[in-house]
Amino acid sequence: MAITLTEKAAKHVSRYIEKRGKGLGLRFGVRTTGCSGMAYKLEYVDEASTDDEVFESHGIKVFVDPKSLPYIDGTELDFAREGLNEGFKFYNPNVKDECGCGESFRI
Repeated sequence: MAITLTEKAAKHVSRYIEKRGKGLGLRFGVRTTGCSGMAYKLEYVDEASTDDEVFESHGIKVFVDPKSLPYIDGTELDFAREGLNEGFKFYNPNVKDECGCGESFRI
């Protein structure tokens, strides 16, 4: 089981944590929503939970709750800039279908 970040994503997270002045890493999970059923959620972690799974990639810790892990195991997070837009891209090998807007997915 693993969650990884590309070097670009890790640099983005590192810069943001530095700007915030605090943070242990990035929390990555899923929530039920959208037209396909699930959506990714990301937030910065200031305090770890005792039941978190912790992965490290390019020096950045990624915290995942045990309920989300089966849906995102093997996912690689990238950070991309396309024109004026920028954001995380998710490469999840478990996804069977995504909605047209790209906000939600189904396993």
